[in-house]
Amino acid sequence: MCTSIVEIVPADGMAKRGDEWFPLTQAVVAYDHARHAALADVITLDFINSGLEPGARAGIELTLESAKELRAALDRAIAAAEREEAEVRGKGATPSLVRAA
Repeated sequence: MCTSIVEIVPADGMAKRGDEWFPLTQAVVAYDHARHAALADVITLDFINSGLEPGARAGIELTLESAKELRAALDRAIAAAEREEAEVRGKGATPSLVRAA
């Protein structure tokens, strides 16, 4: 059964395939059957450059639990980066994410 759970967002960054890096245009997050992992349903992350050939992608298949742990790690890293930007570089950060000293 296909879930049809797909989220697509613009992405600005770089991804690596083999020995080469390529610029990103979008990221796709989906929940569906695994294509490569020996798992049932997985969270799939695809980092893509839609202006390049179809192979211009970096794909990841994660268990739901691994995806949750990745999300939590991203949340922590983003919050720390925002504090760093606000405190060290003097840029504005989202007040709700900056801890009081």
